[in-house]
Amino acid sequence: MQKREKSFGIQMLSVQPDTKPKGCAGCNRKIKDRYLLKALDKYWHEDCLKCACCDCRLGEVGSTLYTKANLILCRRDYLRLFGVTGNCAACSKLIPAFEMVMRAKDNAYHLDCFACQLCNQR
Repeated sequence: MQKREKSFGIQMLSVQPDTKPKGCAGCNRKIKDRYLLKALDKYWHEDCLKCACCDCRLGEVGSTLYTKANLILCRRDYLRLFGVTGNCAACSKLIPAFEMVMRAKDNAYHLDCFACQLCNQR
């Protein structure tokens, strides 16, 4: 049985000047910046919500983060570490888990390999 990925949304919120500062889940300091991030039901400085592998700022790379094995990850690293790889139905070469693919029925194809069998047009 295959486990489903755990993805969560990231919200960027404007800090209201008349509210009590919230504590950051990453560094435990008060968030006094103009903006903060809300993810995993916690509040974060924009610099503190980062991918555990590549250290990218998750608020900048999208509106989703992934968690597994107590790691907070960007989509690319989540798929690289835990994604399922397979082979292209056209060329039989490996398709890395993080690569975009075309699917038809139960088959997966590299984008460059997905073409008409009669005229070879993509």
